[in-house]
Amino acid sequence: MLWADKAWPEVPAALAAVNGTAILPVGATEQHGPQLGCGMDFILADKLCRQVSEATGVPMLPTVPYGCSIGHSRRWPGTIALDPILMTTLITQIGTWAYHSGVRRLFIVNTHVTNFAPMRCALENLRATFDDMMVSIVNTGQMTPRVKAVHFSDGDDWHANDAETSLMLAVAPEIVREDQIATADDPDRTDGLVFSHPVNRTSKNGVTGYPSRATRQKGEDLFAMMVEDLAAMIRRGINETPPLDASYNTPFSNT
Repeated sequence: MLWADKAWPEVPAALAAVNGTAILPVGATEQHGPQLGCGMDFILADKLCRQVSEATGVPMLPTVPYGCSIGHSRRWPGTIALDPILMTTLITQIGTWAYHSGVRRLFIVNTHVTNFAPMRCALENLRATFDDMMVSIVNTGQMTPRVKAVHFSDGDDWHANDAETSLMLAVAPEIVREDQIATADDPDRTDGLVFSHPVNRTSKNGVTGYPSRATRQKGEDLFAMMVEDLAAMIRRGINETPPLDASYNTPFSNT
């Protein structure tokens, strides 16, 4: 159910079958420590959403490979970042054109934590512009309590950690430098801080957590859990309606 594979006459029927629902995977291209390729986030978004699209029949829009990664600084090569305003505009534009193709329920599946703020702004833009469009932002690292527990097991400010390294060992081993895993550990230093500091002020090598604990089996188990939980969420969303329908929205009058 890849949007990019559909000819335009096929798009309306594909959307009609799932009440106008579509999935937009969004990741990032950024440093992920010495042991993971810079495409980790968008690779995960793409692989996860492909499986969920297949399981639910919901069309998947092309994956966005760039994100709001400016907090990773320029200390380590590899990061290609969009600023928050551009990111907001990009997602708003994608959502707008998707709406005009018939999308009325849009799941933005986000695999990079700091994409959330501009995505939330895009959500506000879209639902204010299109009264009959519903938008959900799913941050994959905390989509459900059980998925969150795994991601946060070795640090609240996790990055390129046990969970992410395990996931890549399972679904994209070609981007893992296994000879670097054992020495990549770097602890979370953010506990009790008042300010939100860039990664170059909190990590020595771009990692926060303990990738040395990663295993392929843990990654396979976590990925299966994420597919199951995201698919369940999207299936609920296909039939969800607002608590109040449009008949309650009478124009305000001060007369």
